[in-house]
Amino acid sequence: MIEMIIDSIRVSLMNYQHVVILREKSSDRYLPIWIGPAEADAISMKLQNLDTARPMTHDLLDSVICTLGAKVNFIVVNDLRNDTFFAKITLNTNGKQIEVDCRPSDAIALAVRATAPIYVEESILEKAGIILDRETGKPIPIDKGHEKQTGDKKVDEQELKKLSAFYDFINTLDLDDLGKHKS
Repeated sequence: MIEMIIDSIRVSLMNYQHVVILREKSSDRYLPIWIGPAEADAISMKLQNLDTARPMTHDLLDSVICTLGAKVNFIVVNDLRNDTFFAKITLNTNGKQIEVDCRPSDAIALAVRATAPIYVEESILEKAGIILDRETGKPIPIDKGHEKQTGDKKVDEQELKKLSAFYDFINTLDLDDLGKHKS
């Protein structure tokens, strides 16, 4: 598992879809994940420390978890199938770890409330991660077709074809300031 931080939340000017951009904590590898507008607002509001008159759904979930004596240990984006990301929330309760399936957007919204670490499985970053061209600032896919020295399998042609729509979407985003994060 690779620890990530939230770099930004963006909106595509072409189709108004929201995307949360996670950045690997120790490098400049990024993972864009499509999210709904409500989840984008929930994440953004918490990151900006904006208060609401009443608790939002993710605030309620965090409160319920705490009230039941549990704690959010971390969240992990653990799978990517048919262009859909999957995640798990890992809770600690009574000395036991419990995993709960969820959407990555909900897991991230909860993680920012619980100040829990965000992780992504290495295999997901290999499939859908991007790096930035240092000269142009444009996102470029990580080389998905070569085998690593660790013996990992190649990504097959059908999977690369599916991911091409993903990269087309990423290329519609205004990412000019993406590589200019504050350390």
